[in-house]
Amino acid sequence: MAEKKEPLLIKRYASRRLYNTETSDYVTLDDIAGFIREGRDVQIIDLKSGDDLTRQYLLQIIAEHEGRGDSVLPINVLTDLVRSYTTGVQSVVPQFLAMSFEMLRDSQSKMMENLANPLAGMPGFEAMQAQQQAFLKAMTGAWAGAGAPEREEEGKGQQRSGSSEELDEIRKQLAELQDKLSKLGG
Repeated sequence: MAEKKEPLLIKRYASRRLYNTETSDYVTLDDIAGFIREGRDVQIIDLKSGDDLTRQYLLQIIAEHEGRGDSVLPINVLTDLVRSYTTGVQSVVPQFLAMSFEMLRDSQSKMMENLANPLAGMPGFEAMQAQQQAFLKAMTGAWAGAGAPEREEEGKGQQRSGSSEELDEIRKQLAELQDKLSKLGG
């Protein structure tokens, strides 16, 4: 897992302009949203008071996206969020949302790993892959040997018996593979 970097520090000046302390330039809310999409954490601090304004600006970014039609949050979720602020009892919504998004991130990373090799999770995949490699090795070895001229008749006889043994081994591996596949399917 990658090291956790320090959050990108953004300072808000009295003029409400946002200043990126790493690049020494002014940024917009869209720039900040871009940093976050790239996986960077941000922290927005009021320069004068030292107050942490991160939550306020993140909510503003969400509101702007929702207002432009980039709807991610369904109405019933927004309604439930509003209700969670009006109840007198300590709400479990923040913990639930945090856990839900953590599960979503985990499942997305697992899904991306599986997209790289979708059969990797299949039982018996490693054995099947090893058999395929042995088969290809035997076949390419036989083809390479067939194209090479032999100097003596004795060498040809040894090659044939080697090829015969390789074919027997391939047949044996194919039978084992068929047996395993029938067990998986049945």
